[in-house]
Amino acid sequence: MRVAVVGGGPGGLYAAALLKRLDPRREITVWERNAPDDTFGFGVVLSDETLGGIEHADPVVYAALRAEFVRWDTIDVVRGGQVLSSGGHGFAALGRRRLLALLHDRCRTLGVRLRFRAQAPPAAELARTHDLVIAADGVHSATREAHADVFRPHLTTHRCRYIWLAADFAFDAFRFEIAETERGVAQLHGYPYGPDASTVIVEMREDVWRRAGFDRCGEHASVERCAKLFATALDGRPLRGNHSQWTAFRTVVNDHWSHGNVVLLGDAAHTAHFSIGSGTKLAVEDALALAACLTEQPTVPDALAAYEAERRPVVESTQRAAAASLRWFEDLARYLPQPPSQFAFNLLTRSRRVTHGNLRLRDAAFVSAVEREAAVAPGTPPMFTPFRLRGLTLRNRVVVSPMDMYSAVDGTPGDFHLVHLGSRALGGAGLVMSEMVCVSPRGRITPGCTGLYTPEHEAAWRRVVDFCHAQSPGVAVGVQLGHSGRKGSTRLMWEGIDDPLPSGNWPLAAPSSLPYRPGVSQIPQALDATGLAAIREEFTAAARRAARAGFDLLELHCAHGYLLSSFLSPLTNLRTDGYGGSLTARLRYPLEVFDAVRAVWPEDRPMTVRISATDWAPGGTTADDAVVVAAAFAARGADAIDVSTGQVVPDERPEYGRSYQTPFADRIRNELGVPVVAVGAISSWDDVNSLVLAGRADLCALARPHLYDPHWTLHAAAEQGYSGPGAPWPLPYRAGSRRPPTGRTDAPKPRLALDADLPQPRPFP
Repeated sequence: MRVAVVGGGPGGLYAAALLKRLDPRREITVWERNAPDDTFGFGVVLSDETLGGIEHADPVVYAALRAEFVRWDTIDVVRGGQVLSSGGHGFAALGRRRLLALLHDRCRTLGVRLRFRAQAPPAAELARTHDLVIAADGVHSATREAHADVFRPHLTTHRCRYIWLAADFAFDAFRFEIAETERGVAQLHGYPYGPDASTVIVEMREDVWRRAGFDRCGEHASVERCAKLFATALDGRPLRGNHSQWTAFRTVVNDHWSHGNVVLLGDAAHTAHFSIGSGTKLAVEDALALAACLTEQPTVPDALAAYEAERRPVVESTQRAAAASLRWFEDLARYLPQPPSQFAFNLLTRSRRVTHGNLRLRDAAFVSAVEREAAVAPGTPPMFTPFRLRGLTLRNRVVVSPMDMYSAVDGTPGDFHLVHLGSRALGGAGLVMSEMVCVSPRGRITPGCTGLYTPEHEAAWRRVVDFCHAQSPGVAVGVQLGHSGRKGSTRLMWEGIDDPLPSGNWPLAAPSSLPYRPGVSQIPQALDATGLAAIREEFTAAARRAARAGFDLLELHCAHGYLLSSFLSPLTNLRTDGYGGSLTARLRYPLEVFDAVRAVWPEDRPMTVRISATDWAPGGTTADDAVVVAAAFAARGADAIDVSTGQVVPDERPEYGRSYQTPFADRIRNELGVPVVAVGAISSWDDVNSLVLAGRADLCALARPHLYDPHWTLHAAAEQGYSGPGAPWPLPYRAGSRRPPTGRTDAPKPRLALDADLPQPRPFP
């Protein structure tokens, strides 16, 4: 096999060494356009997981790295001169130049041909004379660009500028330091990579960078100014550069990683922001996976397909974490009002990979200090602290999210709804929300949707609410009122979601005559003044019935493409009257409905609004719009904003992932100071604790976890050893408040442990 490697960075070199070691018959050449000792970075951080893979694949490389690594386990967060330290993190780093030298030596020893100061031939040319071409030519990959029609790259340039520098001393921790200047906020990321050397990255928003005049500075002036900006962290010592330039980070994503016998590796295939230290790590892990797949699979095409299938989920997960970290630093100024310990906790958990529970394992004292500052009672997980909205105090921060059950008859909730909501009320949540309750027959999504437009509906809902209050004292029960708009008159979800009814359809209403699914969905009638007034009255009539039924909280559904949501989105509202056009005009009707409902809803009972913070579609609602929408509802008296996303247009492209919608709630909460409910793939009690303690959300709504386990909240309490007022067990269930034992627990315990320094018994012959 003949292998060409384009790019002599760590990923390309390590791939070459591994492939040669696994089969010495392979003829491998690495092309690197720079000199052997040229490098444009300083330190490289690798995780224990990556090092474990290296140890298993090539003990020689691992031994060389281990001898060079600097290790530490503390992170210091410095703000306003105050240092908050958290331990137990575990880092290993070495100089990039030294890493490259070790890999050069290993490649030469194995017989890999290294061609320095040599521009590689085009990948297409190499592909004709080699069995495999590995394009490890970096973030600006010429190979990727030459075959962009196949790889289909997506490049995103972000809002901060950063410069990569070094200091000639070793920090004793990974240091994040914040500098608040008259021109804005800057941050330092620093870590040691040798006994007398540290990497220093200075980063700031581009607008701050320009106001500070760095756009007019060369390397020397930038280095000197950065040293002055962070003189305390450096103890007055200088910084140095290495052809250092200010740049904006670029995220690289490719739809495909291979083209024939050409495959992308490392930054050519994907990038992840430096704030989670993942660039070299990902490239080395790519090399490990590629070498393994080429060994395991019968052909090169099979190997490249297996490599991408194995690595893509890992890379996408890392990129989601890196994106969360990147955005946190872009919006760092938003969190400066937070108390010091909460700010540090927020920073440490920014990527969502480090959580409350994980951080407690690493440094329990640090987490306890954060909790004390947040007035969390000792022994109480943050999720079990109470929260007040108007006259309602919720016993904990868990919300059973509204979930349509499609199980009503003519809008009337029955025994199914009693059991469904009743069991979740018994399960310990602070707030149990109804499904979207429709304000009229024409406002239903499906024939199985519940309503609140007849006296029978009111009586049936009162039965459900009374049961929850009686059997689970302290639980709050909320109603979500909505109108389906153009998404109505469809089949039950399991019969064909969003498909029109085969018969018995009712007419639809919307701000504009746009079907939800062109060519499939019914075309709605654009509402006139009479129709708008009539639906507004339907909302107020339903709110009065909800109050009489005993609901503790009312949520107005202005999300997911239903009627009020479709007024807000520019993709669904094409009106030219006073209810369309600008965002202010698109807000007009939803605010009128809110005002009308708030006027009849009891003053002491809270009212929330659910919004779609983005349409996940070009030209639709943006995160900036969502802040304006949330502010408008808050100004009219909304007690909290329930921040969801999407479901407005069928061709949306959500960025799915764990807790993927929470950044939108975080922004609204911390920019506006408005309480928020976070939703969207929040699946663990550890996530809830993390979001609440970091100040990213006040309440967390969970849907699918409550379908899996109606007693999710009580089980979360039991698993954390909590038995306080935030999670009271119903008296009949109290005997089940401890996790049942599993497996054998009566095995005899060891009675003797031999000291390693004592003579050991000889084995039997």
